[in-house]
Amino acid sequence: MVTKRASEISPFIVMDILEKAQGMEREGKDIVHLEVGEPDFDTPECVNEACCKAIKDGKTHYTHSLGLIELREAICEHYFTTYGVNISPDRIIITSGTSPAMFLLFAALIEKGDEIIISDPHYACYPNFISFCGGVPVRVNVYEENGFQYTPEGIGGEITSQTKGIMINSPSNPTGNLLSADMMSKIASYGIPVISDEIYHGLVYEENREHTILEFTDNAFVMNGFSKAYAMTGWRLGYLIAPKEYMRPIQKIQQNFFISPNSFVQWGGVAALREAGDDVTRMKNIFNERRKFIIKRLREIGLGITVEPTGAFYILGNIKNFSTNSYKTAFDILEKAHVGVTPGIDFGKNCEGYLRFSYANSLENIGEGIDRIERYLKDNAL
Repeated sequence: MVTKRASEISPFIVMDILEKAQGMEREGKDIVHLEVGEPDFDTPECVNEACCKAIKDGKTHYTHSLGLIELREAICEHYFTTYGVNISPDRIIITSGTSPAMFLLFAALIEKGDEIIISDPHYACYPNFISFCGGVPVRVNVYEENGFQYTPEGIGGEITSQTKGIMINSPSNPTGNLLSADMMSKIASYGIPVISDEIYHGLVYEENREHTILEFTDNAFVMNGFSKAYAMTGWRLGYLIAPKEYMRPIQKIQQNFFISPNSFVQWGGVAALREAGDDVTRMKNIFNERRKFIIKRLREIGLGITVEPTGAFYILGNIKNFSTNSYKTAFDILEKAHVGVTPGIDFGKNCEGYLRFSYANSLENIGEGIDRIERYLKDNAL
């Protein structure tokens, strides 16, 4: 029989949308993709060249289970240069994307019944990782009118003797909003390990600046990687920064379950951190142009956006004037308008009545997609 944990895990709905859209494309339908959070840019050439050179030089064998020391040192340099924080390579483990980092983290941090505080809305997979490792996700509702920020009251009211971590994600998926430095400092002050998903760092717009939780406390776990800012989703390269006392247990789990990350891919990561700065700036500027365009168009067609998001490449649009069933609406938009969007319910019960739009697509495609949705809403008004 299939195990209970396997049968009860919830689907990642955005993948259901994407896979249905791909099936429609195979039937000859023209689909505009505003659902998937994947940069439409090619990986920077300096990264490709470093990877190819590593293969040609025979760097295709197992690495240290923590990952290449050269990459871990480059990450230390990056965090010092970007945030002014000092970390040592022995606090970093390289992983095959941030999802394995999350598995390693929760496997080492929580026992059965332990609680992890997460926001609602939240990245769809957080509660599944926590539950799969025996923990209990404790959801704190955050709201559109204040930019989906945690509040001290919201977190403080959920802390118990079983609380083993408070999870933050800034810039956020699905909201695109940043957590304020004051709130991050307050979260750190609780004395509970903070789990900071920093995968969208590097994608912050206008005069805003992202903060790592390591600016406020060392009692923290940081997940980060190369997929988003460096357009390296298919490379599957991430890392975890952890307190020293957790590193040996995490390393042993890595040795048993994953052995080590891909060797030649890690050399691409070194090049990304040390050589791809101009490429990141170029991509970020284009993302920002798209961000401003899609916010304007979504508001014009009647979707609510109270606080303009300034990070990642997502917009969470309020559709409550049109529908209270985001799942049905998202699939209906795909079927009738041929546009892929993600239902808010994928990101938690408090996200019902919203749709997530990704602007990791060209301005032309974004414009066409919103035009189609505008016609859909007019034809299917309540």
